[in-house]
Amino acid sequence: MALQKGDQAPDFKLFSSELKEVSLADLKGKKVVLQFFPMAFTGTCTTQLCTMRDSFGFYEGMNAVVLGISVDSPFVLAKFKEEQQYQFPLLSDFNKEVSAAYGALYEEFVYNLKGVSKRAAFVIDEEGKIVYAEVLESAGDLPDFKSIKEVVEG
Repeated sequence: MALQKGDQAPDFKLFSSELKEVSLADLKGKKVVLQFFPMAFTGTCTTQLCTMRDSFGFYEGMNAVVLGISVDSPFVLAKFKEEQQYQFPLLSDFNKEVSAAYGALYEEFVYNLKGVSKRAAFVIDEEGKIVYAEVLESAGDLPDFKSIKEVVEG
């Protein structure tokens, strides 16, 4: 089941595209915007993350950390980040534990692929509580970026 507004955000430690460990606990005191996406180099995922890239100054100005999360390997994510010039970390949930903990994991995706992250967005406040939660069933849909900005602006 997906996490809801008011829930405590599950902590995690994942490796970034730079092979650095990133922990939610280490970001306490900052707002965190998690953007789960199914697969690097696909159309809607690229649109999702490019929207965050193009709004990065807003989030940075609000003391918010943006993190992209998928089940792709760190090496695939590094190439994706380089090609799209994302300024924020892309984290590899290769073992699918974080996507599952956040209720953002397809049991079965297209082409009979199992264990792919759903498109989802979460905003976590400075105390680690979820203040925005959106898990999309259709991979063709995009998160509500306007609502995410409003919550971050607070």
